[in-house]
Amino acid sequence: MFFERPEAGRRAVLLNVSLGAGPAGNRAAMLTAARGELTQLVQSAAMQPVGCVEGAREKPHPRWFVGEGKLDEIAAALSAGDADLLIANHDLTPAQERNLEQRLECRVMTRAELILHIFADRARTREGQLQIELAQLNHARTRMARGWAHLDRQRGGVGLRGAGEKQIELDARMLRSRIRVVRERLERVHGQRQGSRRHRRRTGVPTVALVGYTNAGKSTLFNALTQPAGAGGAYVADQLFATLDPLMRRVQVEGAGEVVLADTVGFIRDLPPGFAEAFKATLEQVAEADLLLHVIDAAAEDAAALRGHVLGVLTEIGAADVPTIEVWNKVDLLPGDVADEALAPESAPGADGGAPQRVPVSATDGVGLDALRGAVGAALGVASEPLTVLLEPGAGKVRARLYALGAVRSEAVGQDGRLALAVRVDAAEARRLRSAGLVAAS
Repeated sequence: MFFERPEAGRRAVLLNVSLGAGPAGNRAAMLTAARGELTQLVQSAAMQPVGCVEGAREKPHPRWFVGEGKLDEIAAALSAGDADLLIANHDLTPAQERNLEQRLECRVMTRAELILHIFADRARTREGQLQIELAQLNHARTRMARGWAHLDRQRGGVGLRGAGEKQIELDARMLRSRIRVVRERLERVHGQRQGSRRHRRRTGVPTVALVGYTNAGKSTLFNALTQPAGAGGAYVADQLFATLDPLMRRVQVEGAGEVVLADTVGFIRDLPPGFAEAFKATLEQVAEADLLLHVIDAAAEDAAALRGHVLGVLTEIGAADVPTIEVWNKVDLLPGDVADEALAPESAPGADGGAPQRVPVSATDGVGLDALRGAVGAALGVASEPLTVLLEPGAGKVRARLYALGAVRSEAVGQDGRLALAVRVDAAEARRLRSAGLVAAS
């Protein structure tokens, strides 16, 4: 199925073009933001960016995406940087990609292919590897009609009549067959995850999912919240898509007991086609969570834009109505006045139609984590004011359950021998205690 293409090394020239009309200032800002993200992607793929060619066009050139003059500029940058790879921050048609490779005599990679490369390199679990393979196959299926000569050849075979199947038809059939196999295997994994979620729902264990733009600090926050409970840590690195495989740990939340905390893959602009299907199981985990912690890099220059992009993705996957707490991370990197402005309330629809609660934290030094734990407990229904529970000396099971929930704030023995416990519990547990006649009159 695959054709001969120039070998690709590690030294890359980046192509970043602003398309469409608009104010020059806005286009310059968009180019700067796009260049920064593309550079991070390239570095995350263990490649070295040695140059960047930028420009503006109203629409792509049908043959090379850029014009003749920009082609000469790219060729000069490749030569000056001793580069053997051009990475375009855009989707190219199959013909454009082929024409650029022929003209420049180097490998050409699109942004989508770069992301696929990073994902393929990072996936560690069997589920993650299957998801990446499905995304790669879906992408390859869109690149079949590349215009290469071998796709026009026909191939005869036993039982075939006439000229036989064309090579492109054989390639397409092989792709469809492999896609079907991978989907079946992913469905089996998906069924196992569904079973785990049903079990957690039956046992009353809520799920809290960390979501956010890639490199916002989700894994660092995950480790900060789970490691005190003795759990292993998630992989952390200052790179895009450091986490691909979902990681889940049980943590204790005061008054709510055990909660499953899930670290998920980060979102990014303009994911390649087919990714939503490939990561269906992961995205469903987000949509079916009881609570989302939307982690936002408060120190990012375009934090508001990144936040808006994540909200758009949550809407697309059906998670817009899931209760959400916005966790503005990395506030330790902001001056005080800037932090106050960044965290000022604004109109942002939440699950209840109002603005979601915002909690400023620094996952690296622990600032704000206690406030975040309290906000999670409150979002899960834990009352802010403690109840007084009166227990007879023989009510050891109730006392043990309240301690297991982490709900007991204080305990004292009354003159009548009964235990007086000040507890913070959720609404369901409070109803159980009241129905048993164990809550003291206020």
